[in-house]
Amino acid sequence: MPGKPWTLEDEKRCKEMLEAGESLDAICQELGRNKDAILVKAKRLGWKVPAGCTHTTTMLELPKELMSPEEPLKILVAALNASKQPGLDKIEVQRLLVIATLARTYNDLLEKYERYKEVEKKLGEIGKRLEALEAFSKEAPQADKKYPQIH
Repeated sequence: MPGKPWTLEDEKRCKEMLEAGESLDAICQELGRNKDAILVKAKRLGWKVPAGCTHTTTMLELPKELMSPEEPLKILVAALNASKQPGLDKIEVQRLLVIATLARTYNDLLEKYERYKEVEKKLGEIGKRLEALEAFSKEAPQADKKYPQIH
């Protein structure tokens, strides 16, 4: 659920306080906002933020490698199993739903990515074959050209 809208005065005061090195707690207190709201606004507008205050739930660390197709399926199964527990509150059900949706989305995107990589590989092979034909056509005399075998 989004918080209250930012006014120009709120933004101006927030920026001034950040630039003055005020604590994040003081800024939150004065503007009546949580830390994430302050940090997300600062990041979006490119403002200076206090050292050590750059982590929010909306900032993601990119993994070095993609998960295998099996990993999101395991996550999906774990979320489905957890959803069977009696007495889950609304927030936990929503969290599990998000996890399941993200796992399905990952698998869909991974499938498209793998197809893209295959097409990219085939285009590279075709490019090499074309280069070989062009090189051959420049080297061989016109009258008795024999085209190379392409496998």
